[in-house]
Amino acid sequence: MTDDHRIERDSLGELPVPADAYYGVHTARAVANFRITGTTIGQYPALISALSSVKMAACEANRVLGRLDERRADAIATACAELRVGRFLDQFPIDPVQGGAGTSSNMNVNEVIANRALEILGHPRGTYTEIDPIMHVNLGQSTNDVYPTAVRLAVVTHIRELTASLDGLTRSFAGRADAFADVIKMGRTQLQDAVPMTLGQEFAAYATTVRENRDRLAEGALSLLECNLGGTAIGTGINGHPDYPALACRFLREITGEPVVPAADRIAATSNCGDFVQISGTVKRVAVELSKICNDLRLLASGPAAGLGAINLPAAQAGSSIMPGKVNPVVPELVNQVAFEAIGNDLTVTLAAEGGQLQLNAFEPIIAYSLLRTVGHLTAAADTLAAGCVDGITANRDHLAEEVHRSAGLVTALAPYLGYAACARVAKQALRSGRSVAEIVVDEGLLDRDRVAELLAPRRLAGLPPAASAVQVLDPVVS
Repeated sequence: MTDDHRIERDSLGELPVPADAYYGVHTARAVANFRITGTTIGQYPALISALSSVKMAACEANRVLGRLDERRADAIATACAELRVGRFLDQFPIDPVQGGAGTSSNMNVNEVIANRALEILGHPRGTYTEIDPIMHVNLGQSTNDVYPTAVRLAVVTHIRELTASLDGLTRSFAGRADAFADVIKMGRTQLQDAVPMTLGQEFAAYATTVRENRDRLAEGALSLLECNLGGTAIGTGINGHPDYPALACRFLREITGEPVVPAADRIAATSNCGDFVQISGTVKRVAVELSKICNDLRLLASGPAAGLGAINLPAAQAGSSIMPGKVNPVVPELVNQVAFEAIGNDLTVTLAAEGGQLQLNAFEPIIAYSLLRTVGHLTAAADTLAAGCVDGITANRDHLAEEVHRSAGLVTALAPYLGYAACARVAKQALRSGRSVAEIVVDEGLLDRDRVAELLAPRRLAGLPPAASAVQVLDPVVS
């Protein structure tokens, strides 16, 4: 041992470890072996907190079972509590994408807890005869039940954050729906004029979409709270106490506040990753529908002079290095790109879950990395979309009303009275001549002026009550 390093040993031999490090030889080997993403598991505090929570639950279960003495249990539990609230994150330097089914992550947390517990008891780091990372911190456990349980808890934590962000985005769309409740516009199908609606109805539909996705996500998270803790290596519970699984889950519920329950079949739960595929699919659905909404916002704001020009998005930044004054829909574009990433990560989760063999899936680290990154990015995207875009959207009311007045799509409302063929002829004539549907119908004597005004009132077609006289100018008039 030198002033800068201490020598630690594992089954492969000796390795120098920084003298002030709380991690040990297993972590040092992992740092050398896995250099893929440029990030570390310490950059995922929810994962470290979840791993520490599992270790704390295991410690308390082993204390109750008499397998861990009070002195060691107190020190280990104290170290776990510190890690749970974000201390020592710099002591988790390994890459989240790693071989070994998460063994390196498990050993990293075992070593940090052991060395911090040693420090609490007044011993130098690395004196594992007093508290050993495997014999004491990992007692009655395996990577194969610790790591999947922790990943589930970490993903649930991130999902809670995403659902809160989606709640905020729902409120933003609902607020715009109220603001645009009386703004008449043309609905469109296949990008062609359809029938009138209000901009408020359009934004209320966005609010409903986001809220429904939020609800599906919250429901899906519950499936992750069935864990294989106590199954040890392959789910059979080898080297464990028969009462340990129930005890560990009970303590984990108390520590995290999450309704964790033991898996009905720990062997199946150890070998299969179907729950991760399911929640990843639900997360992908969130991404897809947010992206579709952002496509709509970009279309509605297109132009502003040579596009739809229905709404104005708040200007976030100058849009071009060559075209002065150009402003781009950068926030919706950002959300689109996050959605693309989420869709790709869902495929990664799917392939990793399918790639497992026999009693274990070795690819859970890439599942964890993909899910945590996706959910974290979607959370930030939803917050950015709400505050940086939706809350500041305004409507081009007069432009939208004029489009309604000129649209041949209004003729749809007359089909029950004039027949489909006659209405098709009127629509073609309106498109060809530039005259309004109302003018043509009255001029040809198909309906009288008052009846046409009644049937073609856009507010009526949008399912709204009749407007006050000040707003009636939005309805089509017959010259």
